[in-house]
Amino acid sequence: MATPPSRRSILSLYSMMLRTSRSFSSYNFRTYFVRRTQDTFRTLQNESDAGKIRSIYSDAVAELAVLRRSAAVNQMYGGWRLAVEDIKKPDAITERGDN
Repeated sequence: MATPPSRRSILSLYSMMLRTSRSFSSYNFRTYFVRRTQDTFRTLQNESDAGKIRSIYSDAVAELAVLRRSAAVNQMYGGWRLAVEDIKKPDAITERGDN
């Protein structure tokens, strides 16, 4: 029986998936895939069964390939920026002058 993936390989896969998820140009896709990646690896972190860890890991490797292709397509056909993405930073907000 094969051994479960090492901690280093799991963390490497996690960082690659997060990096790919953050490369989506569409805000909705980007936030969805970041949240989904975090949830997937949170369940992997709490798992102790070696067979289930291997299964989740292999599914995540396959999902990374799909995620990379989807991110590339989304970057080509990104669309408009949403109002949520154009929120000003708190230090840039000025007070009204009619106080």
